[in-house]
Amino acid sequence: MTTLMVADDHPLFRDAIGAVIAAGLPGTRLLEADSLARAMQEVDRHEETLDLLLLDLDLPDAEGLDGLRRLRDAYPALPVAILSAEQDRRTVLAAIEMGAVGYIPKSTPRDDLLAALRQLLGGQLYLPPQVMRRPPPGHPAPALTAAPSDSRLAGLTDKQLEVLELLSRGASNKGIARELNVAETTVKTHVSAILRKLGVASRIQAILLAGELDLTRYRAGRRSG
Repeated sequence: MTTLMVADDHPLFRDAIGAVIAAGLPGTRLLEADSLARAMQEVDRHEETLDLLLLDLDLPDAEGLDGLRRLRDAYPALPVAILSAEQDRRTVLAAIEMGAVGYIPKSTPRDDLLAALRQLLGGQLYLPPQVMRRPPPGHPAPALTAAPSDSRLAGLTDKQLEVLELLSRGASNKGIARELNVAETTVKTHVSAILRKLGVASRIQAILLAGELDLTRYRAGRRSG
């Protein structure tokens, strides 16, 4: 049985997310907490069976990312995803860098929310596309053609670009191997080459850079060129 926890101090929201989960993920056990202290008590009781904790950033006893930090310190192996009305890109990036396995805006439509939960429960990272594909201030969106400013992407082979796009969708190495019909060791080799060519230290940084450079648009321009 899948076990989720929602830590949010608004009972109406907990009821709403509970109804969505009950309808879309039947058989799922849902735990609830209205504060960080209560959430940590529930984790202590159910840590061995808890699959995912959905954490709001506005709990009465934890402001901003403080709750995530305390959970990561106390339960480093527990998958924690943020479920928040806050959609500032810097907050999303900070949460992921702190170890959150995903970030779901509360405005996410029902079907997309369920897809995100399935992705997270499958061991994949979830990033909100409407936030992550927005270039940071001062960085214009790349043109449809492979421009000089895209030199980091230009250094990747077509197969590496395909792997990077699948990474950006939250796919694991095993999922990418299945999608491309290659060995998982081959995927690992591609990922290592991608990190080296992009000059980044982690998959998360590669995914964030792909969003800033608008990887999907770049690939379309490269194919059409």
